[in-house]
Amino acid sequence: MVVTRLTSAARGREVDLIVMRPRDVPGELPVCLALHGRGASARMFADLGVPSMLTAAVAAGVPPFAVAAVDGDTYWVAANPADDPQRMLDQEVPGWLAAQGLRPEPAAVMGISMGAYGALNYARTHPVAAAAISPALFGSWPDARSRGVFADRAQWEATEPLRHTADLTAAKVGVWCGNADPFAPVARQLIKDLRPAAAVMAPGAHDVDYWIRVLPEVLRFVGSHV
Repeated sequence: MVVTRLTSAARGREVDLIVMRPRDVPGELPVCLALHGRGASARMFADLGVPSMLTAAVAAGVPPFAVAAVDGDTYWVAANPADDPQRMLDQEVPGWLAAQGLRPEPAAVMGISMGAYGALNYARTHPVAAAAISPALFGSWPDARSRGVFADRAQWEATEPLRHTADLTAAKVGVWCGNADPFAPVARQLIKDLRPAAAVMAPGAHDVDYWIRVLPEVLRFVGSHV
């Protein structure tokens, strides 16, 4: 695992880029971006054990790829013009990945909670596979407004994945959510509207225990699409 501190002009601050490779697999690997949840950071994925899970997946036959996590915020949308996480992903991350000896254009994206909102938005405009884990989506403007993140209703409507399922390639999307998760109803709505390639509603809550349990399956899904 390699942690690099970088300056993001798009976000107007320094951010961590964390690259996780399967052990003993060199070369210019394809990349899955990893977008963290609210109140967390790129280190979330290391803390959940992704490096060892990735090594185990490749040892079991999953095609090798790297996971690259970067610091974001505000549902991965531009809450103000001076802090635009999606512009960072679009314009800055490819160069950062190339500098790490990886393929510059990501082949996949996964996100947890708030990160799933960002991952699905990224997949709307990039030809990537997308894995949404415990997706923190909003069925109405009052629900979205209560988060205190979106600049206005228009920004939420423009970025809410539930309102733009036609922009997603269902055959390349997977959705995982616990039945006891407060976002389970919107996850079910996403599954109903999108009919993704993988749709897994199972026992679990919106917590670390659930994410650790499903991440190995998510990595297998990603590996089958990179």
